[in-house]
Amino acid sequence: MLKLKIKKGDRVVVITGKDRGKQGEVVRVLPKENKAVVSGVNVALRHTKPSRVSEGGILSKEMPIHISNIAIVDPKDGKATKVGFKVIADGKKVRVAKSSGEVIDKEGK
Repeated sequence: MLKLKIKKGDRVVVITGKDRGKQGEVVRVLPKENKAVVSGVNVALRHTKPSRVSEGGILSKEMPIHISNIAIVDPKDGKATKVGFKVIADGKKVRVAKSSGEVIDKEGK
């Protein structure tokens, strides 16, 4: 199993497939399947029966997309970029955008 460079809350862009060019935020990461659920991407329609919890009808649901089909958005120019790692002065290991060198990780994490 590979170490994933994409985390929940990251802004990503779809680089291939039917939703190519769409951007969204990672809602959930499924590391065992090498997939991620991205908001507004790979939306499927589900016909559901009414129950006590839900009303039923045709509901749209975001389905997982393979990690290889998405790339992190560069914070500097908004284009797709690869992810690298760098150790900063205080000894923390952070993710950086390969194209611009900008730090991707938020300082609060």
